[in-house]
Amino acid sequence: MSDELAELKARYDRLNLLYQVGNVIHSTLDPQEALQLILEEAVRVMRASSGSTVLLNPTNDFLEIHASLGLPTAAAQLKLRVGEGLTGWVARTGKPARVGDVRADPRYIMLRPEVRSELAVPLEVQGEVRGVINVDSERPDAFSAEDEELLASLAGQAARVIHNTWLYEQLRLKVGLFESLASVSQTINSTLNLDDALKVITREASVLMRAKMCALKLLDETDGYLDLRASFGASEAYLRQPRLGVEESLLGIVVRRKKPLQIENVQTSSRYQNVEVARSDGLITLLSVPLLFSGQAIGTLSVYTGQPYNFSNEEIRILSALAELSAIAIQKARLYERVVDVEEQLRQNEKLSALGLLAAEVAHEIRNPLTVMKMLYHSLDLKFPAGDPRAKDARIIGEKLEHLNKIVEQILDLARTTEPQMAPVNLNELIDELGLLIRHKLKNQNVLLERKLHAQLPMVMGEATQLEQAFLNLMLNAAEAMPQGGTLTVISRAVCWPRGISRPTHVSVDFKDTGQGMSAEQRQRVFSSLLHTSKTKGTGLGLAIVSRIVESHRGRVKIKSRAGTGTTVSVILPV
Repeated sequence: MSDELAELKARYDRLNLLYQVGNVIHSTLDPQEALQLILEEAVRVMRASSGSTVLLNPTNDFLEIHASLGLPTAAAQLKLRVGEGLTGWVARTGKPARVGDVRADPRYIMLRPEVRSELAVPLEVQGEVRGVINVDSERPDAFSAEDEELLASLAGQAARVIHNTWLYEQLRLKVGLFESLASVSQTINSTLNLDDALKVITREASVLMRAKMCALKLLDETDGYLDLRASFGASEAYLRQPRLGVEESLLGIVVRRKKPLQIENVQTSSRYQNVEVARSDGLITLLSVPLLFSGQAIGTLSVYTGQPYNFSNEEIRILSALAELSAIAIQKARLYERVVDVEEQLRQNEKLSALGLLAAEVAHEIRNPLTVMKMLYHSLDLKFPAGDPRAKDARIIGEKLEHLNKIVEQILDLARTTEPQMAPVNLNELIDELGLLIRHKLKNQNVLLERKLHAQLPMVMGEATQLEQAFLNLMLNAAEAMPQGGTLTVISRAVCWPRGISRPTHVSVDFKDTGQGMSAEQRQRVFSSLLHTSKTKGTGLGLAIVSRIVESHRGRVKIKSRAGTGTTVSVILPV
C-alpha cells in the first residue's frame, strides 16, 4: 500500500511540475525567453547540474545552442552536425538517449569534464525534429526512466509553446514587413523622376530585407541585355561589372522565367558570374525577383546578404510585391517623362500653327496692295523704244510682281485650314487627359486645377486632335494669366438652345481663371486679328487658333471678363 501511495505521489509531483512549467513557459511570447525558461525548469525538475537547448538551423543544417545553463561561455559557439555527438544522434534518430556514464559512450562530446551522466530527448514540432533538450549531471546514473518520461513530456509541451511563439514571431515579422512595404510603396510612388525612383527602390529594398547590398537592373531597348541602373551598398568593383546578357546570365533566367531565384552562396556557385567580385565584397546569399509590369519582365531586383541565409517564402513574396510596386513606379516615372516631352511638343506645335496662321494673315494683307500695284503697273502700259534700258527694268518689275503674287497664293493655300474629320468625341475624357498632360506646368506655376464635369455629358462631333489643341491653348493661356498662382476651373455641361427644347442641343465647356482679367478693349479685339495682341509675353495667337478651330466645328467662343476679376472663356459646340 505504501508503494502505491509513493507512486501516486510521484505522479502527482510530476503532473504538478508540468503544470508549473506550463505556466512559466506560457508567460512569454518571446521564443528566446521561452527556450531559456524551459531549460531552467528542466534542469530544476531533473535536479541536473547543467543543460542546453539546441535547435536545427535550416540555413546551414547545424545544431546550434539557443539556451544554456551551467555550461562554459565558449559552449555557446558550439555547432554540431546532425548525427554528431549524443545530441546529434537524438536529432537524427528522433529517439531519446539516457547515458549513465558518458565516458563509456563514444558518441559523447565533452563540454564539461565534471559531467558523468546525460539525458537528451528530441524536440518535435508538428512531427518534425527541430531540436534537442539536454540535461547533464555530475553524478553517474543520475536519471531514471521516470525522468526520461518526464523530460519527454516537458519537451512535448515545450514544442507546442515553441511552435506558438514561432507562429507569433512569424506574424510579427509579417506585420513589420507589410508595414515597411506600405511605407516603401508610398515613398516610391511619390517620386516622379526615374533615377530618383530607382535609388529609393534599392535603398528601401535593402532596409526591408536587411540585405548587405541591393541592385536593380533594367532591360535595354533590345531586351537582350540587363543594365545596372541603381544600387545600394555596391562597391566600385560591382559597379564596373559588364552588362549581363539575358540568354547566358543567371539573372537572365529570372527575366526569362519571370520567377524569383535564390542562390545559397554566390561565391561557390558555378552559375554566378563575377564570383571574384562577390568574394571581395563579401556577398553570399542572393535573392533575385523579376520586375513585372502587365505580365512582362522589365528587369530584376536583387538583394545580397553578407551571411549564409535562407529566405523564407514569406520574404520572397514580400520582395516580389516590392518589385511589382517598383515596376509600376518605374513605368509611372517613364510615362511622366514622356508626358513632359509631349507637353513641350504640343507647345511647339501650337507655335508652328500660330506661325502658319500669322503667315496666312500677312499674306492676305500683302495680297491686297500687291493686287493694286499689279493693276497700276499694267494700266501704265510702259513701252520704251528698242534699246532703252528702261524696257528691261519694266519687264523685270512685271515678272517680280507675278512672282510675289504666286508666293502669296502658295502661303494662303498651305495655311488654309483643312476641314476636321468628324467623329464622336467625349470632351470629359479629353479634359481629363489634358489635366494629366499639363499638371507639371500647373504645379510649377502654383495653379490649382478644379474639374466640374457633367457626368452624362453628350458626345460632340469633331476632330479630337484639333479640339485638344484648342482646349490646351485655353488652359495654358489661363495659367499664364495667373503668374502668382490661382485656380483654373474647367466646367462642362449640357445646354438646350434655344430654351424650351427638352433634349440638349449643345455642350458648353467653361475655362475660368482667377487671373488679371481683360479690359473691354482687349475683349473686343481678342479674336479679331492675329496681328494684334494684348499680351506682354508670347505670340498672342492662342485665342485666334481657338476661334478658328471652334468655328470649323460649327461652334462659337464667348468671353466673360473684367480687369482684376479673372476671365471665363466658354466653348459651345453642337452635340
